Amino acid sequence: MTDVLIREADPADVPHLIRLVQELAAYEKEPDSATATPEQFREALFPAHGDPTAYALVGVREGAVVAMAIWFRSFSTWTGQAGIWLEDLFVEPEHRGHGLGKALLARLAQLCVERGWTRLEWTVLDWNTPSIDFYRAHGARSLDDWTTFRLDGDALSRLAAP
Repeated sequence: MTDVLIREADPADVPHLIRLVQELAAYEKEPDSATATPEQFREALFPAHGDPTAYALVGVREGAVVAMAIWFRSFSTWTGQAGIWLEDLFVEPEHRGHGLGKALLARLAQLCVERGWTRLEWTVLDWNTPSIDFYRAHGARSLDDWTTFRLDGDALSRLAAP
């Protein structure tokens, strides 16, 4: 794994992150859903004022950004501790098998341990068996008793209306 580097993203990585998110959306059969702009990513990850909304790690191989992990801090009311919610982890298909995914996941686990945070959590699509197998191989367990819900679009606007 000597040709692999995991590092915190910097503002120059924003175009790479947008590209990787778009590739992930295509992989997840939702190519039109990835509408985030570079400006939105810059503001979320590298705001001029205040704390970032999210954070990103990038995986570099042969000098190119070919992988990413985008995450934000979560909180468990049960443990009273912070954690990491992994929003997206993606490695370009032609660069899989070189340890990038494991290295990104390991770095996130290290951040949790270093900061005394108790959880690293994420969701994965039920049909994405390669990713499910990958996560299980590294000790992750599925929370099959939980169902993820989302409010967006018209439903979000309706609920927010007075």
